[in-house]
Amino acid sequence: VQLQALGGGLVQAGGSLRLSCADSGRTFSTYAVGWFRQAPGKEREFVASISWKGGSTHYADSAKGRFTISRDNAKSTLYLQMNNLKPADTAVYYCAAATGALGPVYETYEYDSWGQGTLVTVSS
Repeated sequence: VQLQALGGGLVQAGGSLRLSCADSGRTFSTYAVGWFRQAPGKEREFVASISWKGGSTHYADSAKGRFTISRDNAKSTLYLQMNNLKPADTAVYYCAAATGALGPVYETYEYDSWGQGTLVTVSS
């Protein structure tokens, strides 16, 4: 599993961004994946996750109604559509794989492969 997150950048409050995460491995469709974020001076926190086939999702309360996680197993790619962004969403966003899970898990310890992160900055 080798994950690479892309799509971060600077956006004004209320704007949108779409993050993507490509898995260069050949087993992407066999496990759950998710997004986490880490703001300056804060611990890494869960954002959203999706089951191996994409049929089930789980969101942090802060993401519900604004963010949408999806995956394209044919392209071995994970997405995070973020709408109505707020300055509090400013963080480095990481994609991660829980290779031992099929369902949309949300605990950090359940994820064993991590991408390098992409910075999202939301200006007020």
